[in-house]
Amino acid sequence: MKVYDLTHTISPDMPVYPGTEPPTLTTANTIECDEFKETLLSMYSHTGTHIDPPAHIAPDGKTLDAFPPEQFIGTALVIDCTAIGDGNLITLDTLAPYGEDITKADFLLFHTGYDKHWGTDAYFGNFPCIDMDVLDLILRGNYKGIGFDCISLDPMGSLDRHRLLFQQKDIINIENLKDLGTLPRGLFMFSCLPIKVENSDGAPARAIAWKM
Repeated sequence: MKVYDLTHTISPDMPVYPGTEPPTLTTANTIECDEFKETLLSMYSHTGTHIDPPAHIAPDGKTLDAFPPEQFIGTALVIDCTAIGDGNLITLDTLAPYGEDITKADFLLFHTGYDKHWGTDAYFGNFPCIDMDVLDLILRGNYKGIGFDCISLDPMGSLDRHRLLFQQKDIINIENLKDLGTLPRGLFMFSCLPIKVENSDGAPARAIAWKM
């Protein structure tokens, strides 16, 4: 069985959303001095490949640790958005070629191709975003989550889609995925398990996929 790793590695020089600080990995104990190695991790809850729950935006929204574990695993479908172009919208026409798989999937993963800009200023550019019709489809559907290989569900500087999504639905949103273009066509198995933090507004996750 081939397993696909869709997760960016957390490192001090990784890109983070403007206004936040990059993670720090500080040596706390060493084998030479303490007979074991341990690292102090310091990072924001939305660092790297991470999951947003409703509590990220909605005042009384569901926290990430309140979701059952089955929320984070299921069937997924990659939507190829790489031909849309910078600053343009992902519409229902983009989803149409996928037929019934759109409604069968637990997760819709939007492949913008922006992961190729990881580590550069271009990563914070005009990546394609879903339009309101696609958001409405997600709200009316029975999805466990949606995901993107860019830094946000919304254009830079906006939270409109986040608000509409999380005020109406208990769902998860995965950001900063990578290598979605390597995944097989059609439905496949997907898992994105977050760190379990009390009252969590979000957390880094290890996202993987495999074909049964």
